[in-house]
Amino acid sequence: MDAEDDDGPPVAVAVVGSRTEADLIVGFLRSHGLGARKATDDAGGQEPQLQLDGVRVVVAASEADDARRLLAEVESESSAG
Repeated sequence: MDAEDDDGPPVAVAVVGSRTEADLIVGFLRSHGLGARKATDDAGGQEPQLQLDGVRVVVAASEADDARRLLAEVESESSAG
């Protein structure tokens, strides 16, 4: 499933500071069956200074709650240990 299916516009579930961090989150969400992707405004990586608003990780609106829950669980585990 792609984040742009007939479910309406994609929903941002995370905004991070780099493409690498976004790639890790996208991979994590995909490994849990969600259709995540990254969205950037940096000319395909050629102009990283244009990432002033960060790199967004987006999913279909119907998957947003599941994605946020998974990311919250990871955040909770990392801050507990």
